[in-house]
Amino acid sequence: MADTYGSCDPAFTRVRDLLQERLVTGEELGASICVNIDGKNIVDIWGGHADAAKSRPWEKDTLTVVWSCSKVVTALAALTLVDRGLLDVEERVSKYWPEFAANGKEDVRVWHILSHSSGVPQWDKPITMEFMYDTKASTDALAQQAPWFKAGEVSAYQLVNHGHLIGELVRRVSGKPLKQFIADEIAGPLGADFRLGVPEEDWPRTADIIAPAVDMPEGLDPQSVLARAFINLTPKAEDSMTPGFRGTEAGGVNGFGNARSLARIGSIVSLKGTVDGKQYLAPKTIDQMIQERIRGIDLVLYLNLRIGLGVGLPVPESVTFIPEGNICFWGGWGGSFLAMDLDRRMTIAYAMNKMGPGILGNENCKAYIDAIYEIMATKEPSASL
Repeated sequence: MADTYGSCDPAFTRVRDLLQERLVTGEELGASICVNIDGKNIVDIWGGHADAAKSRPWEKDTLTVVWSCSKVVTALAALTLVDRGLLDVEERVSKYWPEFAANGKEDVRVWHILSHSSGVPQWDKPITMEFMYDTKASTDALAQQAPWFKAGEVSAYQLVNHGHLIGELVRRVSGKPLKQFIADEIAGPLGADFRLGVPEEDWPRTADIIAPAVDMPEGLDPQSVLARAFINLTPKAEDSMTPGFRGTEAGGVNGFGNARSLARIGSIVSLKGTVDGKQYLAPKTIDQMIQERIRGIDLVLYLNLRIGLGVGLPVPESVTFIPEGNICFWGGWGGSFLAMDLDRRMTIAYAMNKMGPGILGNENCKAYIDAIYEIMATKEPSASL
């Protein structure tokens, strides 16, 4: 029998029951869910196992790769510099990173990178994961290549290189590598158990990943943005368990944490910049973050999206479990998810190790978040809320 652990407000018992059911049926192997409302963790639960052999239980401090949920944390690093007046999203990238102007990218703006509309959704030629792990060399290569389309006209999801692009801006402006900046300015002050990569001493508490089935669409035009993006670099889920992946700085994909740490970081947004009395971002910076910058069919994900500065905005036809309102979100490959609801001052985070198909949530994620919003809409708050 797979048990769940942690704390859960009685009003949200249904969420715990859903996790329990999915652990029993095998739809989940190991997972954690956290719901933070008004700065308090109303739900902080976990259960299952950290490995396929079920020899290691998923503990309170188990870490897992959260793939593209890392992109939200990376965006917050850039927005911290925006908040301090050191980085302007309307400026050309080349103001801070002169080499980036090469080969026709001189007019690319900072917001284009943050909104996945830079014209540089992936490396221009096929590369290896080992080359990607060399952050300096692979970032320099991005600076030298030509754009695939005119920046700002359409989005093309920056699958892997999103963190390289933003990370270089953070490094140029702050003088710190992105990994260090996140540790010093975001995760550390918040006490959030999150980092880019994971040091070897923490491997024993890091979950193994169970890879999803991956089917590439047939008949793709090899010159299309979608085909080129996946052909030029296609990570495997198992890469996340290698020393190279765990040792590098790839702010688009190699964040390690759990639901509790994601919710803690995401609460910066849900609480309009101030957590536990400390202001991390001014409300006007949060407003900038959730302002729509681009909308339409993304050329890599082939979903109708609305994108702000490093976050998705509600599009119910594409992400059915996120309602309309002042809400922003992003998901990680296989199912991990982070939703920040400013209307309800609520942050929802989910992290797991059995990956499902898709990038913006899996069926388990959808069930949990649907239940949370149904509870918020229909339940009277319990005494502890």
